[in-house]
Amino acid sequence: MSIRVVVADDQAMVRRGFRLMLDDEPDIEVVAEAGDGEQAVRAIRSLAPDVALMDIRMPGVNGLEATRRLAGVATRIIVLTTFDLDEYVYEALRAGAAGFLTKEAPAERLIEAVRVVAAGDGILTPGVTRRVIEAFAAAPLPRRSPALDVLTAREIEVLRLMARGLSNPEIAAELFISDTTAKTHVSRILTKLGLRDRIQAVIFAYESGLVVPG
Repeated sequence: MSIRVVVADDQAMVRRGFRLMLDDEPDIEVVAEAGDGEQAVRAIRSLAPDVALMDIRMPGVNGLEATRRLAGVATRIIVLTTFDLDEYVYEALRAGAAGFLTKEAPAERLIEAVRVVAAGDGILTPGVTRRVIEAFAAAPLPRRSPALDVLTAREIEVLRLMARGLSNPEIAAELFISDTTAKTHVSRILTKLGLRDRIQAVIFAYESGLVVPG
């Protein structure tokens, strides 16, 4: 089955460019376009696509507010912005976005992102990862959360490495375990903590006090 996508951007040419790019892939289908956040919310609730590309800066209801209104829906939202230093990065991820990309990202990166989030994972560009860490660094240090007590010592190690941005193969290499074992640890961490994906795990690691910026 094709990955069904809604594209939300206030510029018609940008929407068309994304549509042409994604529809050219055999496993991806753009099912609707939206010119603002209000239209995006209606389209997503009506069509229940797998993924939505959501421009952060749109007139009226912007992408951040639209993402907040869609909290709890199954659709996975990738927030798009012109600059990776957009002040809405942290808020968008907290609102439930599954990924964050700049519009300048190459076509193959965008296509990969759609497939990654459709499969249930999250994605961030390197610049955005730095931005999220900076947001945590500016906040008061949290106390260690008792929620961490449900994790084993090995799972705590894995969560720390996830917070550093390591992929499953990189975690495996760091801990001298197999890729499959690393993937299993990540899956168990998400299940135990009731988290949706790696992005939520990174946010949790900082907000719980497990990891301190720097």
